[in-house]
Amino acid sequence: MPSGRVHEAINLSALGLATAAYWVYQQDLEVSQPTLVAFMGSYLLGTFLITPDLDLAEQQVRAKGRWGWLGWFWVPYGWMFAHRGLSHTWVVGPLTRIMYLGAMGVVVYWLFTAISSYLGLNINLQAQLKAPSQEILWALVLGYYASQWLHLIADGIWPDSGRLLRGRRRR
Repeated sequence: MPSGRVHEAINLSALGLATAAYWVYQQDLEVSQPTLVAFMGSYLLGTFLITPDLDLAEQQVRAKGRWGWLGWFWVPYGWMFAHRGLSHTWVVGPLTRIMYLGAMGVVVYWLFTAISSYLGLNINLQAQLKAPSQEILWALVLGYYASQWLHLIADGIWPDSGRLLRGRRRR
């Protein structure tokens, strides 16, 4: 199986080819710049920070190291999922990482709200946040999933390999 560096090289090469193809055919495509930025940002996020190999987070994984001192944050995720098990499936695997990140975000939001309330600060984060358009949301999802799928292809895991819940290949 490829190392973290090889996975990153594969993903960056594919992104480079996709970018070159976009510039050649951009007249035929009606994609806004914010949509492209959303796609590329989520693709790079999925390539460098939120990878399928975070199920090895108790070890030294490149993605965990990129989180710096927040790398410990992914250790429970590694405890929950066996390497190349459910976290290495095509639809559910990337979703588990997003749901885990979302759950941790809710905990951080709750702590921030509780501390600011205790200190008497009137900070309303919900009023500060604006929901992105549906086009941007789809670009975010597509970019993230594309980066995850390239990782799985490099690992030799194909969508029809019968691994959905068993965590092993069908013979």
